[in-house]
Amino acid sequence: MSIDEAIEELERIPGYGMVFDDEASFVNTKFENGYGYVDLGLSVKWAMCNVGAERPEEYGDYFAWGEVETKESYEPNNYKFVNGGSAVNDKNTLDIENDVAHKEWGGKWRMPSREEFDELIQNCTWTWTTQKGVNGFLVTSNKPGYTDRSIFLPAAGLRSLSELRLSGNIGFYWTTTPSEHFAESACFLYITPGFKSLYESAARNQAHTVRPVCP
Repeated sequence: MSIDEAIEELERIPGYGMVFDDEASFVNTKFENGYGYVDLGLSVKWAMCNVGAERPEEYGDYFAWGEVETKESYEPNNYKFVNGGSAVNDKNTLDIENDVAHKEWGGKWRMPSREEFDELIQNCTWTWTTQKGVNGFLVTSNKPGYTDRSIFLPAAGLRSLSELRLSGNIGFYWTTTPSEHFAESACFLYITPGFKSLYESAARNQAHTVRPVCP
């Protein structure tokens, strides 16, 4: 099989989002259970795209924290764990059965922890840019030997009730880490032009995007 033929095969795989313009780029591509990832030289490998997307610039699907299905409307009274549950009680992280990245992609995929997102912030250069008409951050590794590798995090907004809000300007990405100080909240990555930070005050019934990781 030629390089061109192999690339055509890869483009049929959900999660494939890189543009290969030479043989070296093709050889360095890695996949876990059929979904592409980028090795940034960190403790985990970061997926090329969000859950529900097929390209890095696509927003993908939106999920309440600990839920593994999309809904028409995201409300406090229809949240799966509104009265508690294994995903939210006395845990330091989300149970794997309530991890939508693992449920949707299988293999070793899962949602990132707060610490893993912090590692991404501390060890990469974040450049606000537009990719194929979509605003977001190009996140490029600063680790020696990996500085030619990046992921793109689109500013996908969030779903509140039945509406998509703030897309193109702000992005909200769930972590597996519950809030230590706010009941019924969880930690998330917040991005907007020129700014990114981790917070722990998002209500778990809100619908955010998910960017998976694997070991």
